[in-house]
This record gives sequence, C-alpha cells and structure tokens, in this order.
Amino acid sequence: MSKHYETMFILKPTLTEEETVAQIDTIKAIIEKNGGEIIATDNMGTRQLAYEIEKQKRGYYFVAYFKGEPSGIKEIERNYRINENLIRFIFIKYESKKEIAAWTKMADEAAKKAN
Repeated sequence: MSKHYETMFILKPTLTEEETVAQIDTIKAIIEKNGGEIIATDNMGTRQLAYEIEKQKRGYYFVAYFKGEPSGIKEIERNYRINENLIRFIFIKYESKKEIAAWTKMADEAAKKAN
C-alpha cells in the first residue's frame, strides 16, 4: 500500500545552477528508483536559513510530493545522508483522510506553480 509523502531538502548555496539542477535530478531519480512516484515538485530556490548550517546562511530549497512504499524511505534517506551537497532534509508522511486531502491540495498548487 503506497503512502503519501512530502520531502523537503536544502542544497548548499555554493553550487552552480547546473550542479543544483543535477543534484535535484539525482535526488528525484533516487526517489523513483526506490518505488516513489513523484506527483509534484516545488522549486523554492535560494532562501535565507533560519539559522546557520555548516557555515551556510542560505540554502537552495526544494520540495517533492510523492507516493511510495515505507520500505523505500530508508534507502532514500540513506542516500540523502551521504550526499555532501545536501545540508538539511525532512520527510513528512500523510496518513489520515484529512492529511491526504491537505497533501493533494499542496501537490496541486505546486504543480500549477510549475506550469
């Protein structure tokens, strides 16, 4: 039974535009390789961090809404942890009907923004 997830990650702001795009593509591929189906993404760009992380004051924010198996999350997370360009990440699982409705609304909004 596939679950609804949101992952947000922050990349180092020192990457070039090409490196940032390559990192995002790599991470999307890791999600898909581990059974995730990406429904929508929100490319939030470079923003000020709430607090300094690894001497960085800014970071490149990216959000992906996807469906996947809980077993795949561990492997995606392992890949996140070994990626030195990734300075922070989070996974959120949406389970109740109310949470899934909120996930669907956010994914729809992200998809509209991307087009």
